[in-house]
Amino acid sequence: MPDVPDAPRTACWDVPHDPSAIAKIRALVDDTLTAWMLAHLADDVVLVAGELLANAVVHGAAPAALSLRAGAGELLLEVTDHGPGQPRHLRLDTDAPHGRGLTIVEALSHASGITPLHDHPGKTVWARWWLPS
Repeated sequence: MPDVPDAPRTACWDVPHDPSAIAKIRALVDDTLTAWMLAHLADDVVLVAGELLANAVVHGAAPAALSLRAGAGELLLEVTDHGPGQPRHLRLDTDAPHGRGLTIVEALSHASGITPLHDHPGKTVWARWWLPS
């Protein structure tokens, strides 16, 4: 496994409230992880980013943003939107075409959760991966 730089790193993107923007943001996440020498996490992190972005754009409200932070032994991905609804797990049949986003996030990350915004409607949905020290 490659050595991970100790210095904290941050990248943030405003997310247009348009599903067609998700692919571009996913590519930016992939490029950033490669530049940060975290390419070994890229497949999982990019998939999680796509799931959270899709939820924010389809079910949330603008403005939306994605941030990545690496440092202190972890990589943190956060997606914030200003919709009043909260993400929830759905009970699905095996043939349901949608609704597995949070399950995918939980399966691919080391930790995940939802933090409500305190000053206005909305939430931040986050996923965390532990990094070698």
